[in-house]
Amino acid sequence: MKLKQVTIVALVAMLFINSCTNKMTENPLLTTPENSFGAPPFDKITNEHYKPAFEQAIEMGKAQIEAIVSNPEEPDFQNTILALELAGKELGNISTIFFNLNSANTNDTMQQIALEVSPMLSEYSNDIILNQGLFKKVKQVYDNRMQMELNPEQLRLTEESYKGFARNGANLQGEAREQFRAINKELSQLSLLFGQNVLAATNAYTLNITDSSQLEGLPEFLVESAKSEAKERGTQGWVFTLQAPSYGPFMQYSNNRQLREKMWRAYNSKSLNDQYDNQDIVKKIVSLRQQKASLLGYPTHAAYVLEDNMAKDPETVVNFLDQLLSKTMPYAKKEVSEIQKYASDNGFNQDLMPWDFSYWSEKYKNEKFAFNDEILKPYFQLENVQQAVFSLADTLFGIKFKETKEVPVYHPDVKAYEVTDRNGKFLSLLYLDFFPRASKRGGAWMTSYREQRIVDGVEMRPFVSLVLNFTKPTEEKPSLLTFYEVTTLLHEFGHALHGMLAQGSYASLTGTNVVRDFVELPSQIMENWATEKEFLKSFAKHYQTGEAIPDNLIEKIINARNYLGGYNNVRQLSFGINDMAWHNLQDPGKVKDIVAFETEAIKHTQILPMVDSVALSTSFSHIFAGGYSAGYYSYKWAEVLEADAFSLFKEKGIFNKEVAASFKENILSKGNLQDAAQLFRNFRGRDPRPEALLEKFGMN
Repeated sequence: MKLKQVTIVALVAMLFINSCTNKMTENPLLTTPENSFGAPPFDKITNEHYKPAFEQAIEMGKAQIEAIVSNPEEPDFQNTILALELAGKELGNISTIFFNLNSANTNDTMQQIALEVSPMLSEYSNDIILNQGLFKKVKQVYDNRMQMELNPEQLRLTEESYKGFARNGANLQGEAREQFRAINKELSQLSLLFGQNVLAATNAYTLNITDSSQLEGLPEFLVESAKSEAKERGTQGWVFTLQAPSYGPFMQYSNNRQLREKMWRAYNSKSLNDQYDNQDIVKKIVSLRQQKASLLGYPTHAAYVLEDNMAKDPETVVNFLDQLLSKTMPYAKKEVSEIQKYASDNGFNQDLMPWDFSYWSEKYKNEKFAFNDEILKPYFQLENVQQAVFSLADTLFGIKFKETKEVPVYHPDVKAYEVTDRNGKFLSLLYLDFFPRASKRGGAWMTSYREQRIVDGVEMRPFVSLVLNFTKPTEEKPSLLTFYEVTTLLHEFGHALHGMLAQGSYASLTGTNVVRDFVELPSQIMENWATEKEFLKSFAKHYQTGEAIPDNLIEKIINARNYLGGYNNVRQLSFGINDMAWHNLQDPGKVKDIVAFETEAIKHTQILPMVDSVALSTSFSHIFAGGYSAGYYSYKWAEVLEADAFSLFKEKGIFNKEVAASFKENILSKGNLQDAAQLFRNFRGRDPRPEALLEKFGMN
């Protein structure tokens, strides 16, 4: 065979990488893991390993990029596009481990390391994206792609690689390039600070009750949990926090209106006028994002983001949100009016305030449908729900789960599972991390420690993780889930399926690496099974008696699935409208008051009275610390997709293997191998029907 010419620079790069390899033996982040799966060696990693590993991997990545740039051969797919796809894989592995753990199991040292390495990573990324020699080669391959006999995946990767450069400043020159570089660096640090502040503000607040009379109305499970929390903190009485398993039920059940208001104000003013204040950070992030968009030739950050989504432009999103709002607002107002009347009929002679709504709507639901979380939770023991979700995945997609002790985990609460197909072929590792702790940020999310890909003919299967904040077990009871937590597990498991069932050659095109307004389709469609009788009957058994959930209780769940559908839709739409208000600004500098701006932006979405001195924006991690800026609308957008997609399951059968196989083939396995709209058409046979969402909620 004919060997390709190796340049001196490339040879030096190879020698450099080899020299780095010799140093790896002391750092588990840079060595081959000892377990047979090649999973991250969490048991060997300490804080001292991170920064040296980052520094070393950055140098290795730079050498790999330089080898591409200095290659004298004519640029082609192999020596440019594929080489770029594989460059920096060591840095990618380290970053994935570190930043995932910084969200799921952080500490003060890690948070400081994050602030130190973030600008290093921004600089590294900028050096690649703004490398004129590299971009010239990528552009040359892109320009000649139709003459290169590329297969569809290679063609897609070439086009996405070029777009990645073009959309990230590669065409900028001179001062604009340096300004772009500085903006990226500052944004990376500000987003980290925002998230750290929200976590700190969440952890800083507790409601410590020592008078048992103030527990009136609270269900036994919540009282036990609060008692356990107090014991863990070494204090007397009962401790309630702003973590979802504590805050949500407290607002639903506490008879003490004064305490409800206190908790509500604390929750809705996180990082607002406190020691973890995010107001200046919000203003700066919005301003820098707008400056970045302007440098790239876009009028707003939203215009920049949305060009690459299914929605394509801000006007489409604004119209989408407004139309849904106008159609659902009458239903929301009617629902709130019903709750107000119910409260008045039961002696509450005041206007409902936000801290009243969860309380009275829960009471109304309990009377109207004769069930509540206290009745349902005994049937939703976490272990049973988890096994039911596993069984559902097996029924639909032919995959099996087996816990493995061979794989190291990053916290004692975490369990690891080997995922295989029906023939025993390894598909993925799945980590499950269920319970809240001070080191974990709030919410629920799916992430990956390794994306599916093929390297040198060898397939690398993914390592997927689900991180949640569910009700913890106590000394007296196992973890019993609320119905909302059941649907949350199904939601995040849908994301996991998207990652675990990925098929493709290139990591950047597989799994959940899809446009933002498509990524929620697999997650939101899975929620539908939570209100299907056949599914509930398969697992919901009383944790003490083993009695199957009664049919009449299932009927109540089904009948109540659209309870407050209008109100909840409007609430979600207000979040998307708030997001778009921030990111469709052409002159963010005019915003002087965060609270006033948010109030004005969402006032037409409010049904309950607005409250002074609170704001979502300062703790809106999705858009200021996550990847959903100008993208929160995507939850509703994807709901349209999933409502239409699930209607096919309803038509053919919720366990129909042909429909499931089509969904797996056309959606779950395809990642970003084709345009999202085409993938949906491949599954459904047509474009989505917007009416499907309204029909789902009975609002057509």
